[in-house]
Amino acid sequence: MQKYLIPAAALIALTGGTVLIAQAPMTAPGTKDAAKVTGGTYTVDPGHTQVVFAWDHMGFTSNMGTIAEPTGTLTLDKANPAASKVSVTFTVANLRTGVPKLDEHLIKADFFDAAKFPTATFVSTSVKPDGATGADITGNLTIKGVTKPVTLDAELYGAGKAPAMAGGKENVGFVATTTIKRSDFGMAYGVPMVGDAIELKIVAAFQK
Repeated sequence: MQKYLIPAAALIALTGGTVLIAQAPMTAPGTKDAAKVTGGTYTVDPGHTQVVFAWDHMGFTSNMGTIAEPTGTLTLDKANPAASKVSVTFTVANLRTGVPKLDEHLIKADFFDAAKFPTATFVSTSVKPDGATGADITGNLTIKGVTKPVTLDAELYGAGKAPAMAGGKENVGFVATTTIKRSDFGMAYGVPMVGDAIELKIVAAFQK
């Protein structure tokens, strides 16, 4: 106990006898409350947006990886949610599985061919609201120069204003899921021994 009391006493002495307490929010500022969404145009928060992708490996395991730090915009129309739209671009070289040799293979010509096709994009074409916090978002997904229609099952995760210490901006976050076939995008290497179906979970954060 004494070893903790001595540093504490020294800290109080250095601050003139005043105990300093960090002024942080006592609760999370974001909640799953659509009323906190004001609408308008938001930009992607790259540090908190990523795609998690999962695939079957020879029937033994379900392996996963991520692609993070995208750019893009989201326009939310509160009066007419169906008019909302989103456009996001991911840099393929940001792909990570935690296995460096696998990462190197995935960005080569057998898979993403990042040297020739450095980005992947999703641009919405329609939004169908589903209840107060959900939506089916259909759009064009372009990977490796191939564009296919994809529908995302999206759900509001949280909305609200960040505290001043975190920038003070209005934030809105979503989680969306879908499944695609990698062979549709010119990545049939290893099919069917390695799964063709790729499960996608998109964790998306936007700010304004």
